[in-house]
Amino acid sequence: MRSLLCALALMVLSPALPARAADEPDLIFKKTTVWKFLSPDHKLATYAIDDPLVDGVACHFTVPEKGGWTGWLGLAEELSNASLACRQIGPVVFKEKFEQGDDMYRKRRSFFFKKMQIVRGCDKKRNVLVYLVYTDKLIEGSPENSTSTVPIMPWGTAGEAPRCADWVTE
Repeated sequence: MRSLLCALALMVLSPALPARAADEPDLIFKKTTVWKFLSPDHKLATYAIDDPLVDGVACHFTVPEKGGWTGWLGLAEELSNASLACRQIGPVVFKEKFEQGDDMYRKRRSFFFKKMQIVRGCDKKRNVLVYLVYTDKLIEGSPENSTSTVPIMPWGTAGEAPRCADWVTE
């Protein structure tokens, strides 16, 4: 029993971010979806984040944020919904190799057990970066997800576009 409690404590208290995860995203705007009289409103929040391993790629995602008193205190369990759009915004430069499905960004969405993740992959045949956002729980995951793709194209006079297949570890 003691080892189970230690394992649970380690999962909850250990940092959820991988070594090369993205910095905190930039808040673009919030839009109220449910007005609350005496407590904070429910909102949709849209954020922007740059891929930490791939210069020239940015993603925007929107997530619901619970209002009310539990949301204000940070105790509400956030919904699993999220939307995602990623685009090439400059010449693509890979900084290091990555594995298919590596975390690009990870954020806790409830006080204990739920987290949202954006993961990265490479469609080697089409030279396309593929990003997936989903929310999971310690006990049971959620099928809610969104996918976005970024075809890697030449940019300006940079010459030929790099191949993501050359940067994926097997």
